[in-house]
Amino acid sequence: MNVRPIRSRRTPAAATALAAVLGLVTLSACAVDGGSGRDKDGKLRVVASFYPMEFLAKEIGGEHVAVTGLTKPGVEPHDMELTARQTGSLADAGTILYLKGVQPAVDKAVKQSGNKHAVDAASLTALTKHGGEVDGRHHTTGDNGAGDGHDEDEEHGGHEHEEGGADPHIWLDPVKYAEVARGVGKALADADPGHAADYETNAHALIEKLGALNTKFADTLKNRGSDTFITTHAAFGYLADRYGLVEEAISGLDPESEPSAARMKDLHKLAGEHHVGTVFFETLANPGTAKTFAQDLGLKTDVLDPLEGITKDSRGRDYFGVMEANLTALQKALGTK
Repeated sequence: MNVRPIRSRRTPAAATALAAVLGLVTLSACAVDGGSGRDKDGKLRVVASFYPMEFLAKEIGGEHVAVTGLTKPGVEPHDMELTARQTGSLADAGTILYLKGVQPAVDKAVKQSGNKHAVDAASLTALTKHGGEVDGRHHTTGDNGAGDGHDEDEEHGGHEHEEGGADPHIWLDPVKYAEVARGVGKALADADPGHAADYETNAHALIEKLGALNTKFADTLKNRGSDTFITTHAAFGYLADRYGLVEEAISGLDPESEPSAARMKDLHKLAGEHHVGTVFFETLANPGTAKTFAQDLGLKTDVLDPLEGITKDSRGRDYFGVMEANLTALQKALGTK
């Protein structure tokens, strides 16, 4: 995972010392509330690592929580660096919601915080592998022949996540996201038993909405002209698995990684064999490679949003709005009748 170091004119030792001092000051300030994990209005303070976690916290926590997101809108979450203040805020949070494997800086800070109410969303559902590259060839979610002659156990390179390279993009599958929502509801109830009934009710309502979204995806994509889509990076493996599609990613799980020459050769061949007419790119990562590839083959381009953050350019105001836009984009690209 590409985590860009903070650029500073200070020497590494001086910068580290300053960060430590600032972190201690922040921790002392946080201790003023007695470590209760609540804000001045008595609401449970929830720290969420990035948008998919923040959305769950707000939807399920409702009026009983004060949610702080660590990743600002428009920032590619894989590359995000924490400030000393953000790091310090974790120790006394009422609950931390994060997804291990997406943001190394967050994973490290959560571990160091010692907070016993840290919830790893990856532990609330089953993870699988997607998007690994073997000798220049990326495994796909289906059988397009890109990995012929290679053992699955040989997978290496690309974007190495936790859980032995497991794909963390679980929120793009409504069913898996619902499983996570159920776990988050229980976690909030454990941290704030006085409002447990409300958290359970809110979680149930969200799970129902996600179930309806799953049904809509399944029904809409049922009668399609093609199963294969090409996208910038392998964020849509779970979504593809859920609806019987084949994701072909230009890069692996890391949106900033460069595809090999062998991979690009494979994609040129696959695009023709599987009648791919659209190449998808995303809003928070560099679209250059995807657009150049599409131009070389005379293909259209469109946005398939991995929902790692909501900005003014997003095709929806929240999770459901963007997922509906993604469904429309897939519907057009796959020739759904």
